[in-house]
Amino acid sequence: EELTEILKPYIYKQEGKRVFIKPKIVVEVLYDEMQKSPKYSSKYALRFPRMIRLRPDRSPDEIDTLDRVKQLYEKQHGM
Repeated sequence: EELTEILKPYIYKQEGKRVFIKPKIVVEVLYDEMQKSPKYSSKYALRFPRMIRLRPDRSPDEIDTLDRVKQLYEKQHGM
């Protein structure tokens, strides 16, 4: 409930269970594995993702880019 209250001011659209949030808050995410997925525009999906913590010390300009995601994927798969 606490996280919901933090995120409410940043919601700009809802479609069923999907909630779209303005890129104003940075969160740290842990996951078990990264895999390629044609389902998403990024072409990657995280298996079993979970939010670890909010990162108020970081701005959205500092988040990992798709290039960084690709590097992490390749490292994970020994490429």
